[in-house]
Amino acid sequence: MIIKKKPKAKAKPDGKPGYDVGYKKPPEHTRFKPGKSGNSKGRPKGAKNLKTELEEELLEKIKITESGKPKNISKQRAMIKALMAKAVQGDVKSAMALLNMFLKLVPDQANDRAEDDWTDTDQQILDDFAASVLQSAAKGGESK
Repeated sequence: MIIKKKPKAKAKPDGKPGYDVGYKKPPEHTRFKPGKSGNSKGRPKGAKNLKTELEEELLEKIKITESGKPKNISKQRAMIKALMAKAVQGDVKSAMALLNMFLKLVPDQANDRAEDDWTDTDQQILDDFAASVLQSAAKGGESK
């Protein structure tokens, strides 16, 4: 049977026996002091990340005039209204942006419908829309 001996504590610089320095054993004078952080210049408490800043900015209210009446709406809502207005006027890029947003945010509604509920009229509407988008794209994109 082999008996391993504990390594002796190395002496401190002042000659007193002390503490081994090595892996996961930093010298006492370089250790963090109680109550002090290891990253004192790190992210301050309450600092906001990009997502939080963007959410706050989009929810901020602005005043607009709609149908001659002043309204307070969020910037997010104003952006959607502007995109919708351009799409209704025939801007293909705006229409595609709105449709993509809708499909990403509400994917279940597109899949909830049973295939037997799909009518020939529905298919014809989609085919006509796809043809008009392709025709507009071939002409140079936006139509005014």
